[in-house]
Amino acid sequence: MPKRGKKYLKSSKKVDVGAKHIFSDAVKLVIDSSYAKFDETVDVAVRLGVDPRHADQMVRGTVILPNGLGREVKVLVFAKGEKEKEALDAGADFSGNDELIEKIKNGWFGFDKAVATPDMMGSVGKIGRLLGPRGLMPNAKTGTVTFDVARAVQELKAGKIDFKVEKAGIVHVPMGKVSFGAEKIMENAAAFLETIVRLKPASSKGTYLKGIAISTTMGPGIKIDAASVKDLFK
Repeated sequence: MPKRGKKYLKSSKKVDVGAKHIFSDAVKLVIDSSYAKFDETVDVAVRLGVDPRHADQMVRGTVILPNGLGREVKVLVFAKGEKEKEALDAGADFSGNDELIEKIKNGWFGFDKAVATPDMMGSVGKIGRLLGPRGLMPNAKTGTVTFDVARAVQELKAGKIDFKVEKAGIVHVPMGKVSFGAEKIMENAAAFLETIVRLKPASSKGTYLKGIAISTTMGPGIKIDAASVKDLFK
């Protein structure tokens, strides 16, 4: 078992590890238990009652967090001609085609999200083995393969995130920064969880939201009573 630091141990004393809290209390508690000198990220992990090994129980989607992520998102767009300029005008940090692909082949990954027009996917696919493991491969299912590059860029800059259930049935996503305060974190969480509930597969039986926990980058995890989620949607 890894040795915990003094600050972590002090912070964890504020948390009853076995207790489940209503969402509002959990958010306030996680912010109060933050102790790092930097502005920690607040993360939410949801354990779903699905078996991702079955295609009809795969939960995957996107959501625009109303308060963003609290950090600059650098967006790269693979496009040609007018679409290349359209992307830059919309706020993309990088836009181009073959020269960007070569740059990535040489080890450059100075961006957080990638968008591609459909006509570029043949070329982008050649570097899929480099982009895929880093979560940077454009995908039509998440709206990042599109000719509407301006909208895609603007959404990513505004705080759009994509998520996918892991093999263990867990979805793990950031909800913003500790400096947001409880209200903004709860607004982001409400948008995310409402999307998760809406995406419940028809083949999923029994309890869908089996467990929820919230934590900061360095702080202890706090369990949430899944039944209290409905109060977020009011």
